[in-house]
Amino acid sequence: MVTTREPGGSVEAENIRALLVTGEPGRWDAISETLLLYAARRDHWLRLIEPALARGDWVLCDRFADSTRVYQGIGKGVDAPLIEELHRLALGDVEPDLTLLLDLPAEMGLARSRAREDAAVTGETRFERMTLDFHQSLRAGFLALAARHPDRFATIDATHGVAEVAAAVLDAVRVRFSLDDAG
Repeated sequence: MVTTREPGGSVEAENIRALLVTGEPGRWDAISETLLLYAARRDHWLRLIEPALARGDWVLCDRFADSTRVYQGIGKGVDAPLIEELHRLALGDVEPDLTLLLDLPAEMGLARSRAREDAAVTGETRFERMTLDFHQSLRAGFLALAARHPDRFATIDATHGVAEVAAAVLDAVRVRFSLDDAG
């Protein structure tokens, strides 16, 4: 299994990540931010994800295109058709086989993010410093996207502890891919 993240995941995509997740919340206008994300995503796809899938590896990615659809589309007002055209140009018709949506109220998610020491140390707090209203609109956007694509999404109640959330994630993966307990 290959584990990775977005933005980032490849050397050049990590360089772009630094531009996106640090600095002031208003550092980039919405279109520039979207273009940077797709530049990072294409490099990540070409250098890491596509080769891993070609080898038959499973790829587990923390965030992918749905995050752009919601953050930049719903949260920042970039037209959905523009995002879909960028997606088509960068990745073709690639979509995840399963998207796990870890759902919790925005206030709780922000509190958890702000408590993480790694973000504070690296300065990767640009999105966490955006308004509560922005984060509430993101949650609504993700839930709406999951409702439109139930074949691809599994929504997990993330208000519970780590062990319970992890068990729900494993159950969702087992069900989606018809795996037994040993799988």
